[in-house]
Amino acid sequence: MIKIGNYFRDSYKELMEKVSWPTWAQLQQSTMIVLVATLVITALVSLMDFGAGGVLKQIYKMLPY
Repeated sequence: MIKIGNYFRDSYKELMEKVSWPTWAQLQQSTMIVLVATLVITALVSLMDFGAGGVLKQIYKMLPY
């Protein structure tokens, strides 16, 4: 039981003393960067999906059935 208590005590100490927490402004800035990156990547994937769908439709139209 002593080892478990030491583990939690050491974990708490590391969390409170060794971890550097961002300021509110840094957190907001990072959040906006992630949001913009997510939107850009979503748009790129959507464009690639639309393009691939168009190419496949053209290929299927050329195939004789």
